[in-house]
Amino acid sequence: MRIRTLPAATALAVLFSSAALAVAPAASADSTTLLPVASTGDIVVDGVHQRVFVSDPHNGKIVVTDFSGTVVKQLTDLPGVQSLELSADSGTLYAAVRDADAIAVVDTATETESARHPVGDAPVGVAVAGGKVWFGYGASAAGNLGSLDLSGEQPVVTLDQDTTRLWYNAPALHTVPGTDTLVAGENGGSNVAVYDVSSGTASRTATAATGGSNMQDFAVTPDGQRVVVAGGAPYHHQVFKTSDLTPDGTYASDAYPNSVAIASDGTVAAGIDGIYEPDVYVYKPGGTTSVREYDFPNTGGSGGGDELPDAGLAWAPDASRLFALTYNDEGVYSLRVLDAPTKAATEITVNAPATATRAKQLTVKGEVTSKAALPAGTKLTVTRTDVESPSGKALAPVTVAADGTYSFADTPPAGGKVTYTVRYAGDAEHHAASAADTVEVSRATTTLTLDKNRKVYAYGADVKFTAHLGKTYKNRKVEIWADPYGSDKPNRLVKSGTVNSSGNLSVTIDLKRDTKLSAKFTGDARYKAKTVTNTVYTKVRVSTTIKGHYTTKSAWNQKYHYIRKSKDPVFTTTMTYYPKREQRLQLQAYYQGAWRDAGSQYFPLGSAGVSQITLTGTPTTGIRFRVRSEYHDTTSGDNVNATTYGGWKYFIFTE
Repeated sequence: MRIRTLPAATALAVLFSSAALAVAPAASADSTTLLPVASTGDIVVDGVHQRVFVSDPHNGKIVVTDFSGTVVKQLTDLPGVQSLELSADSGTLYAAVRDADAIAVVDTATETESARHPVGDAPVGVAVAGGKVWFGYGASAAGNLGSLDLSGEQPVVTLDQDTTRLWYNAPALHTVPGTDTLVAGENGGSNVAVYDVSSGTASRTATAATGGSNMQDFAVTPDGQRVVVAGGAPYHHQVFKTSDLTPDGTYASDAYPNSVAIASDGTVAAGIDGIYEPDVYVYKPGGTTSVREYDFPNTGGSGGGDELPDAGLAWAPDASRLFALTYNDEGVYSLRVLDAPTKAATEITVNAPATATRAKQLTVKGEVTSKAALPAGTKLTVTRTDVESPSGKALAPVTVAADGTYSFADTPPAGGKVTYTVRYAGDAEHHAASAADTVEVSRATTTLTLDKNRKVYAYGADVKFTAHLGKTYKNRKVEIWADPYGSDKPNRLVKSGTVNSSGNLSVTIDLKRDTKLSAKFTGDARYKAKTVTNTVYTKVRVSTTIKGHYTTKSAWNQKYHYIRKSKDPVFTTTMTYYPKREQRLQLQAYYQGAWRDAGSQYFPLGSAGVSQITLTGTPTTGIRFRVRSEYHDTTSGDNVNATTYGGWKYFIFTE
C-alpha cells in the first residue's frame, strides 16, 4: 500500500489551517473538505455514529469526520498507522499501528483510544473474523499472518499463522461478512489467499496469483462469493471467486487501478490512479458497465485533476454516499462526499432553431442519455421564458421516446430571446438533469427619432430636445441620455418616461460642452429595442479686454483703444476652462483697404480660464489693429467644445 506524503512546510500549513479552510457541504449534493493529513493509509465508515475514519501514517494519527466531511477529532500518537477495521456492531475500531508494533483499539462512541496491544513486527493489515483480530505483519521478505485473541482475561497473540511463507510483504486483510473466512492480499505484489479461521488458526483454503502486479487494494462482496482486486496492472479491476480464487470477470475501469469499495447491496466503486481519466467508476450489482463516473477537478497548480490515493474509497452502510480521498499536485488532501452515487448520471440536449418568426410554430428537439435505461414513458417538463414571461411559463410535458429522443412544437407569442428549458426530475435510478436553448424570435421595427442633430449652440444655452416614438405593442417608454464630451463627465439618464399621445418625450438640457444624445426604446414583445443618437455642439464662453490705452474713441464704426507707442498693451482673455486648454490669439492690421493677418499664436489658459498676453516691440503709429481670442476644436488642446471666435477688439498706436 503506497503512502502519499506532503512536504513538511505544506503539511504544517494544512494542520494549522484546516478548520478555517473547511468547506461546508451543500445539502443533498457532493461536497469537498480539506483534510489535515500528509498521507492516507485507509478509510472506513461508521454508519451507527455517522463518522468517517482516515488513517495518516506519515503524521501517525487518525482523523475523524462527520458525514458532511467536517473534522470532529484527531487521534494522535499512532506512528505509522495503516489499516482500519470496524467491529460488526460499529462499537470498536481496530487500527494496525505499524511503527509501534501494535494494534490500537478505539471506542467509536467516545472516539478515544481505549487500549493498545503489542503484537510483533510492524502490523499493516487488520480484520476481525472467528472471534479474533487478525493482522498482516512483517518486513520485506518476511510477511505473515497473526491473530490477537481478546476473549480472555489477557490478550493472546499468535504469530506465524501461515507456515508456508506465502507472503513476501505484509498482507492486507478483509473478512467475508457473517463467516469465519479471511481473505488476504499482498500489498505491492500479486498473491491472494483465502483462510478458514473457524478453528482459531488460519487454514488456507485457496491461493492464487492474480496475473497482475502492484496490488493496492481489494474487497469482498457482501455475499462472500467474490473478491475484487485493484492493482497497477492489468488496466482493469479483476474479479475472483472466493471459493477457489479462479477468475470470474472484470470491471473495465482504466489504467492503474488502486482502490475498490463494495456497498452493502453489492454496488462496486472501482478507483484508479488517473490524472486525465475518470477516477471512480460505479457498477450496479451484476453489472459490468459503469452507471456513474467521477472525474475529480484540479485543485492544484498544474493541469490534470486531483488523484485518488491507494485504498481511498469507502461506502456509507446504506450506500447513500461514497467517500473518496483525493490529493492534488501540491500534496493537499481532501475528503469528497459523493451523494447518491448509485444513481446514473443523466444528460439532456435541447436543440431549438437559431431564429424563428413570432406567432409562427417552431419545433424543439433533443435527447436524454444515461448509462442506465430510462423507464418507459418518462416525462420531461418544459418551460418557456421570454419578455412577457420573465419567470417562465410552463408548457405541456413531453414524453421521451424509446430511443431517448423527444420533440415538441410551440408558437412563441413574444419576440426577442426566447429560452426553452427542459428538465428531467430523476428517479431512484437516475439523477435529475436540465438543459436549455435560446431562439431569437423576430420582432417588428418601430421608428424612433431625436431632433436637433449637429446643431451648434452658445455656451450655457438651455435647449429642448424631443424624442419621437412610432408604433409599438405595449411599451411606450423612452429614455433620453446625455453624454458630454470629455472623460470626466459620465453618460447620464436625463429623462425617462412614457411618451405623450403624439409619441413625444422632451427634456431641456443646459449645454456647456459638445454632447452626444441618445434616445432609447427598450422594446416589447412585438417590437425590438432601438436606439438613435445625435450630437449637438456647444461653443465656449470667451471675451478679450485691452489694457494700457489712454483713451477710447468711436472711429470707422468701431470702438478704438488709443495707445501710446511707448506703452506695451496687455490683452486679457477669459475663456471657459478645461485642462490643458489653450486660446489662440489672432492679430490683424488694416492696410491697402483690407484687414490682413499680422500674426497668431496659441497661449495656455490658467486654472481660472484666464490668459494675459503683453504685446511688445516698436509699433508703427497711425495703423489700425484688431485682436481677438479663439478656441479651435482639437488644436486648442481638447475637443469638448465647438470652434468659437471671440469678438474683435480694435486699437491704434499714437505718438
